[in-house]
Amino acid sequence: MAETLLARPIAPPTITRERSRLERALHDRLLLLTGGVIAIYVLVGLIGPLIAPQGPYASHPGLNFHAPDGQFLLGTDKEGRDVLSRLLYGTRFTLIGAFGVMAIAALLGFIYGLVTAYVGGWFDSLSMRLFDVILSFPPLVLAIVLVATFGPGLYSVIIGVGLGYLPAIARIIRSEAMVQRNQQYVAAAEGLGFSSVRIIFKHIMPNTTSQIIVQASMNLPYAIIDIAGLSFLGFGIQPPTPDWGGMLAEGQRDLLFAPWLAIAPAAAITVLVLAWNVFGARLRRAVDPKRY
Repeated sequence: MAETLLARPIAPPTITRERSRLERALHDRLLLLTGGVIAIYVLVGLIGPLIAPQGPYASHPGLNFHAPDGQFLLGTDKEGRDVLSRLLYGTRFTLIGAFGVMAIAALLGFIYGLVTAYVGGWFDSLSMRLFDVILSFPPLVLAIVLVATFGPGLYSVIIGVGLGYLPAIARIIRSEAMVQRNQQYVAAAEGLGFSSVRIIFKHIMPNTTSQIIVQASMNLPYAIIDIAGLSFLGFGIQPPTPDWGGMLAEGQRDLLFAPWLAIAPAAAITVLVLAWNVFGARLRRAVDPKRY
């Protein structure tokens, strides 16, 4: 019996933890359901132009404000353009904007949080005071200032909103990295003469990766709302390019006699944001059930 136990391979603790997290995620039906909804949105963003029944700019004279029917499933707008086609095209721009925001905020916030935690001292204190000032303003307000400075457009929105979310993510990563900074393996690596870059990115970073995944999943739905809000206010993607926020702005002006113009983009935003919120909450529980 003892020989059998000794002969049995023992999985490393890190692999065992990752396996248990994966098993929890695969047994969470709500996580899988919302993940499926998100996957559908991503798929639509990729192939939307291929399945759209009309072009996003194609107008149909005489069919302005045409109510939904068999020909136009979601009706037409004031220019006679098919709302469904514009909604499908707009999915791509919304997802590109949201993932672009998280790429900037998560990547830069992750690196900056790791560096400030390891360096410490005056650099850490100055960074935290700067973040406190930035966090005193809502990300949407900062995005409006930056977009107004550099001009409206998708790239300006991505940079503006991304920089607005960066400080919050950096602070959370810093807190997690501070815990790892005081662990014995870091002291051992320093004693062996390893460089700071190696210690930060090869030793501390792998132990904080789960937090950046969680933070990105938590903040992405708010990024979607901010991107749509900027387009609604006229600071985002400019007409006639199809965009959910822009479509919602156009629809609210004609809400009384053409409600489908606002209902379609509002429903698309609501379903995606709810799915991401639930997905992020369930993902947090799967990654770290003790904390959440």
